[in-house]
Amino acid sequence: MEQTQEPKKNTRAWLKRLGWAGFAFFLIKGILWLTLGATVIKGCF
Repeated sequence: MEQTQEPKKNTRAWLKRLGWAGFAFFLIKGILWLTLGATVIKGCF
């Protein structure tokens, strides 16, 4: 039974890591888009 628990823990750790990576990616992407939009608007006026 110990062998079946090991892959579950490993999978959960990978999903948690992937979740944080996804959050960081979309956070940075969103900040860059806002910065780009502000730069374009500032350049137009």
